[in-house]
Amino acid sequence: MGSSLPDNPFNDHAWIVGEPEIGEGTWIGAFTVIDGSGGLTIGRGCDIASGVHIYTHSSAKRCVSGRRHPDVERQPVRIGDRVFIGANAVINMGVTVGDEAVIGAGAVVTGDVAARTVVAGVPAREVGTVDLSDPERPVLGR
Repeated sequence: MGSSLPDNPFNDHAWIVGEPEIGEGTWIGAFTVIDGSGGLTIGRGCDIASGVHIYTHSSAKRCVSGRRHPDVERQPVRIGDRVFIGANAVINMGVTVGDEAVIGAGAVVTGDVAARTVVAGVPAREVGTVDLSDPERPVLGR
């Protein structure tokens, strides 16, 4: 039996749908779900670890209304340049992540993340900053 995942140039074991704009030098790990159906821009030089899910849609209102709310909601996601997204993190629709931010493993991101900010947890909250005053020795912390 052949693979049922759509072909993509990033990883044979990633599910990438829609038409996301993905910047040069971005790496996408295995077992990721990249949903570009509502509009998705991922910047240059990002690392998206295994198991990450990025959603630009939600069917929650349609589901709980017994389909009386007929629409699947869609909102774009924007991820800046050089963003690290840790394993099994989830980024929900409508979120913007600034340049050089770090999303911790397992985080569930429901709101915007400022540039050079470290977030972790469920829901994701700021836990630190990214200090690039010496780019050869970045510091992640408080």
